[in-house]
Amino acid sequence: MSVRYRCSEEMLQRALRTIPLGSQTFSKSKTQYPFGVSPYFLLRGAGSRVWDVDGNEYIDFVNGLASINLGYNDPDVTAAVKAQLEDGVIFSLPHPLEHQVSEKISELVPCAEMVRFGKNGSDATAGAIRLARAYTKRDHVAVCGYHGWQDWYIGTTPRNRGVPQAVRNLSHPFSYNDIDSLATLFKQWPDQIAAVIMEPMNAVPPENHFLENIKDLSRQNGALLIFDETITGFRYAKGGAQELFGVTPDLATFGKGMANGYPISAIAGKAEIMRLMEEIFFSFTFGGETLSLAAALATMQKIETQPVIQTLREQGQKVVSGVQDLIKRHSIEHLLSVSGDPTWSFFHFSDVGAYSQWQIKTLFLQEVFARGILTVGTHNLSYAHSDSDLEKLMAVYDEVFAVLNMAVDQSKLDQLLTCPPLEPLFRIR
Repeated sequence: MSVRYRCSEEMLQRALRTIPLGSQTFSKSKTQYPFGVSPYFLLRGAGSRVWDVDGNEYIDFVNGLASINLGYNDPDVTAAVKAQLEDGVIFSLPHPLEHQVSEKISELVPCAEMVRFGKNGSDATAGAIRLARAYTKRDHVAVCGYHGWQDWYIGTTPRNRGVPQAVRNLSHPFSYNDIDSLATLFKQWPDQIAAVIMEPMNAVPPENHFLENIKDLSRQNGALLIFDETITGFRYAKGGAQELFGVTPDLATFGKGMANGYPISAIAGKAEIMRLMEEIFFSFTFGGETLSLAAALATMQKIETQPVIQTLREQGQKVVSGVQDLIKRHSIEHLLSVSGDPTWSFFHFSDVGAYSQWQIKTLFLQEVFARGILTVGTHNLSYAHSDSDLEKLMAVYDEVFAVLNMAVDQSKLDQLLTCPPLEPLFRIR
């Protein structure tokens, strides 16, 4: 048992007795964090920083899996939640916040004429698919990206245990920036595809008018276009990736940063389609829970009135540019690369010689955690990340990249690792 993470490791063993994986969320579980060199439980967060159960402090670049876009315990959001808490959390009839938040989303998001709420991103994407099937009277779905845990999507991935084959047969993946892969699906399933659902961007930007072509192809084949903006919404631009790229879908789903970490999601879209929500069943006891709605309204108002998006992009670009410079300076292009939007960028580790990308990533995590940086290989920026935070990040990377280079170049990686390496993981992206 490690000294630095003793409480975390003891707590993990306790949690595993009553919680499968020891966590409610796959991406926060022991599958992602190598045992012996990782924190497993966080106690609190403030601004850009978090503290684990052993008292270790980190600059956080995970940020609640990109749900924290303003910073932990943002004062404006916290004040709104505290004020609402005095009046109540859930009621026997709708609260005015429901239509106030819907109106605010409609003001900011290009496609949003009407809105319905859920609690998780999976609620919203599953609801959007049910709505598209009802509207088009078709059953099949074309998918690109990650869209949550529900059967209709997760059945297309290696994590498909428990999903009936009949359900799996209705969803068909296509490749990002490959319009022909979608065209092929329309040929295979003529007049049967209800919706094309996709993340408008994650690790790489759209090329050769890809999003425009997706929209045209969907329309030509009678399918609805759904943008899953669970992460890109209220991060890439005030109105999400659809605003940034100038492509308006029929429907879009939101979550994560729309309430700076409070549990709420949304389906938004054209009124003609959304009115079918009165006929399909999409209903939650806590769909109108007021603390999350208050947080959402405060978050969107702050995004609207302060330079949140501009700051995320500027600070994120400093990270991407700094990382690229350090990769070049340490001559580790064969080990590591970075891509993505400045507000949400990704490391890509490579197999090199006798070492797998998982071994190299494990050493990377071991070293950055020890130096007070929390990451899983992405940079999920928040409005709270300061220049000094980024300077610390670059200083840590400068040290760690040197370690990685030496470990691989001198075949010392096994000696430097103080824990078992990560095993190949199910990747959601």
